[in-house]
Amino acid sequence: MSEQSDAKSKKSFWKELFPAKPLDKKQIKREVKSYIVITLCLCIYAFALVMFIINSNIVSGGVNGIATLLYYASGHRIPVGISAFVINAVLLVIGFKILGNAFGFKTIWAIFFLSFFVTIWQGLLKQPVLDQDPFLSAVIGGALIGLAVGTAFNYGGSTGGTDIVALIITKFHNVSPGRVILYCDLCIISSSFIVFYYFLGKTPEESLRVVLYGFVVMTVTSYTIDLIVLGAQSSVQMLISSRKHEEIAEMISTEMHRGVTLLDAKGFYSKEQSNVVFAVVRKYEMQNVLRRIRDIDPDAFTSVTQATGVYGKGFQALK
Repeated sequence: MSEQSDAKSKKSFWKELFPAKPLDKKQIKREVKSYIVITLCLCIYAFALVMFIINSNIVSGGVNGIATLLYYASGHRIPVGISAFVINAVLLVIGFKILGNAFGFKTIWAIFFLSFFVTIWQGLLKQPVLDQDPFLSAVIGGALIGLAVGTAFNYGGSTGGTDIVALIITKFHNVSPGRVILYCDLCIISSSFIVFYYFLGKTPEESLRVVLYGFVVMTVTSYTIDLIVLGAQSSVQMLISSRKHEEIAEMISTEMHRGVTLLDAKGFYSKEQSNVVFAVVRKYEMQNVLRRIRDIDPDAFTSVTQATGVYGKGFQALK
């Protein structure tokens, strides 16, 4: 049974890379744009990580935080990019074994290029910009990382790392992924005290200061991501009136993986019977849905309203 599920996972993974139904030009352009934006975000992420975090002797969360600790503990002999790539690769293999095809190609793309950019920036940037102000470095670095990660999320990207750990744990335990990631980051940043105190010979005060700066990075990063992503996490209701309502409903159901309801309607002026497509999607999915509606029927009449609360499968749990 497990062999069959593994085979299906591999098949669906390659199907995602090379879909049986060829993409049209507009879809290809959007995919190319998303990869360009994600790659640019990864470059910014790596720059902020090296310039403001690593060069200022600060530790961030996630796999890059673990890689940074290894970099410090080894006397700067193990590059952050290489160790982060190895750790992410191991987590990906474990994730594929346990979760199957839970990761898209964009996750693998992000893991590779983030490690690549970190390695490049580490070779180019040797000194911090704000050498005398590590607190400001933590704030600016955290804000840039949050900006890059939040934007990449909106384009379907993911940096992997502790996200994979969160998916594995939440499969077997009833705990939210966000809480798992928070606990992981707290452990990683807190362990920097041990590295700086025992391995680097810093005083307890200096080691504690590194931990506090790490918490500043984590807080600013999370807040910035929330500003960019959570604003788009709210939901919207969509009512679409179109002669091609079947195609639009099929698109929302199969491509966006959202529930669709067809409502019976009658035009007051035309007196014609028709169907109206009703769907609820996340706000960050709205633009993609609108673009696809335009591809199918440019003359479709679409109404979008803010949903104050959406509960059920795919949204918030009703408590």
